[in-house]
Amino acid sequence: MCANAPLPIGCPVSTWARGRGWRGGCARRPNWTRRASPRTARAFCCPTIWTPPEASGCRCPAFRKRWCNMAVLLDDLPRTATRDGTLRRVGIEVECGGVTEARLAEIAAERLGGRVRQTADYVYAVEGSALGDIEVLLDTALRDVVEGRVARLGLDLGRAVIPVEFVTEPIPPAQIPEVDRFCAELARQGAFGTQDGIALGFGVHLNVALPGEAVADILPVLTAFALCEDWLRDRMQLDGSRRLLPFVDPYPARLLDMLCDPAAVQWTVDDLAEAYFKASPTRNHGLDALPILKHLFPERTVAAVPAMAEKSSRPAWHYRLPDCRIDDPDWSIGREWRRWVWVEELAADTGCVDRLKALWREYRAGPLPVARWLSLSSPVLDARRPLP
Repeated sequence: MCANAPLPIGCPVSTWARGRGWRGGCARRPNWTRRASPRTARAFCCPTIWTPPEASGCRCPAFRKRWCNMAVLLDDLPRTATRDGTLRRVGIEVECGGVTEARLAEIAAERLGGRVRQTADYVYAVEGSALGDIEVLLDTALRDVVEGRVARLGLDLGRAVIPVEFVTEPIPPAQIPEVDRFCAELARQGAFGTQDGIALGFGVHLNVALPGEAVADILPVLTAFALCEDWLRDRMQLDGSRRLLPFVDPYPARLLDMLCDPAAVQWTVDDLAEAYFKASPTRNHGLDALPILKHLFPERTVAAVPAMAEKSSRPAWHYRLPDCRIDDPDWSIGREWRRWVWVEELAADTGCVDRLKALWREYRAGPLPVARWLSLSSPVLDARRPLP
């Protein structure tokens, strides 16, 4: 195989890894290129992320580690299809710094195919790529109201802390390794993640399609996530800036009180929506259920959360908790996906969730001061399959 021959876009990394293995390797000198950025020099030094290390001759440990992470088989959701038999897809949003939206769109077209088209100031579309249509934009609410040269200059100067974001259309989970390869290429060309600054707060969002729209399709996952959220934040080692910034705040205790009330097992979707609007009327949580509720109850959702008037609705979880660590060779979207699968597996384990709900009620009924919920829930959650 030629050292510069890319792995075919449609070929899952895991398939290549199983067939080729990691033994052998090319003995000739790697075709080194100039490093894109001091930020990413520690992570990538190879000519193309699309070329497996065995083929390129690269002996860079970080590069091989990144490929190994991308080659891990993805876990399947407990329910892989919707009630009508359609495959559950996932839309992916990635925030990063170090590249402009125009350059990110160019790299996407170079690596994934498609045609770049500018649709507005600071907004581009990559149409017809291997991942479908991709939107690339400067991720700020000011983007749509900037007028005049001075305002544009101010927005451009703020790029040090304003992320550029790319958003895929809903894709089959089997295509997540292709997104990871694209992220690795962005890192090679200078993109960096949330850990590269004290106030960046860059994240990854997974928009995971619901299996259905009945209360039994929504309530168990919402409850399971609420009960394990403190544990997830601790085990995922969530970046400090994202803990402090008001974009992924923990669910309030009032919502958990409602979810763990024995009467909640009799809830309808209307009851669930009413509880969510009362206890947590904001998008800024690690798991945002408002797109689902707007899909089901458009007028009620906008009345309860006026900011949702300008936001889209969709029958999908808006999982916002993961950090974007795009230039860290230990990180991958595949891992974040497997962590979401872990949450859905917990939701399907009714015995474990019932134990956690009872423990929460005891915790809230206890005298003050009380132990942290994390210390009480950890023994139950640690006994399960380890978090990926």
